[in-house]
Amino acid sequence: MKRFLFTAITLLTMLCSCYHDRGKQHDALPANDVERRLDSISFESNHHYSINYNFVVKTDSLVLLRQQPEEYVNNMFTDSVSVFRHDRLVVADIRIIPDDPIDSIWVQVARDQETFGWTHESELLPCVVPSDPISQFISTFSDMHLLIFLLIISIISITYLMRTIFRRNAKIVHFNDIPTFYPTLLAMIIASAATFYASIQLFAPEVWRHFYYHPTLNPFTVPPLLSIFLVSVWSLLIVGLATVDIVRRMLPLGECVLYLCGLLGICAINYIVFSISTLYYVGYVLYAAYMYFAVTNYLHRYHPHYICGNCGKVMLRKGRCPSCGVMNE
Repeated sequence: MKRFLFTAITLLTMLCSCYHDRGKQHDALPANDVERRLDSISFESNHHYSINYNFVVKTDSLVLLRQQPEEYVNNMFTDSVSVFRHDRLVVADIRIIPDDPIDSIWVQVARDQETFGWTHESELLPCVVPSDPISQFISTFSDMHLLIFLLIISIISITYLMRTIFRRNAKIVHFNDIPTFYPTLLAMIIASAATFYASIQLFAPEVWRHFYYHPTLNPFTVPPLLSIFLVSVWSLLIVGLATVDIVRRMLPLGECVLYLCGLLGICAINYIVFSISTLYYVGYVLYAAYMYFAVTNYLHRYHPHYICGNCGKVMLRKGRCPSCGVMNE
């Protein structure tokens, strides 16, 4: 009986949800309020942010105009104030100035009650990043200079690491692999996710831009393209954990660390190469070639076909078992 009550209470707790009353809005709104809300909705649908949206400054500084934008456009005397890296800003107002020859969209942002001002949207967006951690992560790993730097570092590191591995005749994915498909699958998922990520940026940039401003890790609340990408990200996490666990069981600690370092280097190169090359359409050819190489290489060289009759460990070929040393004919 106690078990039944505990189960019932648990189910009721899981099924309960909080209800947030947004409050009813009166139907008889003033015409100017209705027009302002429609303009705000239209702006947000095209620019993916609106009033009360939060940014973080990512450049060294950002200069804001203290006066109204019309005064600047009419060449009147104006003053300015600066905000600096890591400062948090909130969008206070948005104004359209059709007579501005530089940019008709002006955005007012505020750091606090004393520090606020106006700037062109074209000057604001390159200097800030949405305050959401996912957006900041995307911004960091989308920076071309960072990707090129990481590519150079990864190539140098993996070259040195592979030289060490081959000298010790140690295990490494694709070249001297262990009899499990998980490391190969992890590298393939990285390549697939990077290719798909670049493809969304290439063929559906507005979809990716909206996701950038309103990120989520839930694959069931986004369009199909983003849903596939998020599923690949979750698959990457799950397969990564499984890979670490399997490699830990199959190799001694020293060889395990060396193997995982080599796998990490291969995955880093896959991400950088496919995310950059796909933007220039070359990545699709490289992706097809890599998938064919990874699958056929594993099936022909590292797929286990035998099991030791003494200890039950998998074997790549007949002969002496590498685990217990018993001869298997």
